[in-house]
Amino acid sequence: MKDDQSEILHRLDLDRRNRLGMIEAVWGEHKTAEQIIAIAIEMQAAGELMLATRINQNKAAEIALKIPNIKYYPQARCLSLGKLPETGIDGFGDVAILTGGSSDISVASEAQLALTCHGIYSGLIADVGVAGLHRLMHQLPELHKYQVLIVCAGMEGALPTVVAGLLPQPIIAVPVSVGYGVSAGGTAALHGMLASCAPGLAVVNIDNGYGAAMAALRIIKGASVVDRR
Repeated sequence: MKDDQSEILHRLDLDRRNRLGMIEAVWGEHKTAEQIIAIAIEMQAAGELMLATRINQNKAAEIALKIPNIKYYPQARCLSLGKLPETGIDGFGDVAILTGGSSDISVASEAQLALTCHGIYSGLIADVGVAGLHRLMHQLPELHKYQVLIVCAGMEGALPTVVAGLLPQPIIAVPVSVGYGVSAGGTAALHGMLASCAPGLAVVNIDNGYGAAMAALRIIKGASVVDRR
């Protein structure tokens, strides 16, 4: 007898917005275009915004043939389907996203898009790595304006520790798989951030811009809950 469960290839968490205040993201790197198309159609039918991460251009083009109104963000390597919420210049719970260099922009862009999907404005402050520390110092007055900071860095991953030693906000560190030799695909940056002497620095996994964005979202929503008490 055929097991009906064998035909179920995905189970959408359509209650996640009500339960956690965030949409379900689709990990796209290891899914086929056909699988992503099926998920997109189901999410669209449910009236839910879709965010799919880690999508290369070829796969995005294949998906767009079946769903023409899907939008691709090549820098972030992400797809979205559905109307994105307005954030404004001074949106709900502003976040700054810093990068050590321009090579970190892809991960930062993933975080930025994930925040946009939740109506949160984020400012990108790129190329302020520790190799030229004056670049970061010049940005300190601007950085004081933001509620949460996401800091993306590869190589030795020192930038989040420096930022956490200078600024009081919650800081989420993102190790990026940039570097050669002992950088080991972001492992050196990850270990450096985990071993940071800056107190209270939070660290997500390598290249996990989406995870950093959702950590920032939880911080912001937690603060709003406290404010309403």
